[in-house]
Amino acid sequence: MKCVAIGDIFITPDMMRKGIEGFDGLVFDRVDYFYFGLNTRPEMRHVVKVIETGGFETLDLPEGLLEAVADADVLMCHLCPVTKALLARAPKLKLVLCNRGGHENIDLAACTERGIGVIMNPSHNANAVAEFTVGLMLNETRNIARSCAAVQAGQWREKYPNSATTIHEMKDFTIGLIGFGAVARLVYEKLQAFGCRFLISDPFASQDFINRNIARFVPLETLLREADIVSLHARLSRKAILLGEKEFAMMKPTAYFINTARSYMVDYKALAAALKSGTIMGASVDVFDKEPVDPANPLVGLDNCTLTNHRGGDTINSYSDSPAAMMKAAQEYLEGDRPRYWINPEVKRA
Repeated sequence: MKCVAIGDIFITPDMMRKGIEGFDGLVFDRVDYFYFGLNTRPEMRHVVKVIETGGFETLDLPEGLLEAVADADVLMCHLCPVTKALLARAPKLKLVLCNRGGHENIDLAACTERGIGVIMNPSHNANAVAEFTVGLMLNETRNIARSCAAVQAGQWREKYPNSATTIHEMKDFTIGLIGFGAVARLVYEKLQAFGCRFLISDPFASQDFINRNIARFVPLETLLREADIVSLHARLSRKAILLGEKEFAMMKPTAYFINTARSYMVDYKALAAALKSGTIMGASVDVFDKEPVDPANPLVGLDNCTLTNHRGGDTINSYSDSPAAMMKAAQEYLEGDRPRYWINPEVKRA
């Protein structure tokens, strides 16, 4: 079998090489490696935004890739687009391995029509994002960044946006998790150590995972009305606003909102209005429609909102460990088992 592996500045071809060559369970006769995209992270952040807003077919493929896939059985990528035109040049292709949680860079319909399995890796940065989410919760409720900024500026600040309602410990909070996939489940696991309680809204997730003494599945409206911290972890198949003026108005005036998921699901103008009016207490946001953030973004400059520059999944572990995990999934698929993140199971394997 032949594999074509396309790395980038985040998951490099060398990381892919180590993951492929270091996996004993599946051995390829030949692997061709390519590099996709630009050579700096700021430039590639723009590429990611193009991909996540549906423009992946406009991006240039690596030189020589179309020729290399002609006899490939397996294609491994991270951000490189897998277009209908590329698939048309790969008559032997059986499997696409994508080292990320979303399939925005893959023509899934074309893969399914061709009988090509597609396996994602939404858990590749799940622990990184979960840790970061917990950090944002602590930061926002305990004013860590605001206190640091004040001290650095020579001020000894005593009053904060949440001082009037008292500053609570995490053990007092009910955490609302919108979406209960890989990241949210890890947030749930980690916050149990703090003594939190949980409300979960996800119509597709199994409830077997939860401790019913501290957590329950509820409709979104119930979660918004009762949670002290609302944390977004959903991913919609279409670009749609999930949280806007109506939803923020449902939340407690003492509640906090955290977004380390997708920017397009939140009306940031409505969030800014809710923060300014005291409809909710505070927010932390790591993802934006335009990155770097436009200075005119309504969230910029708000004292009760912490903004970070898309740092949630940015750890070396989340990138370097992924190719080996994908190799394990590939072995399962090719041997007739069902990998956890096989996203088009309607495909009939030969």
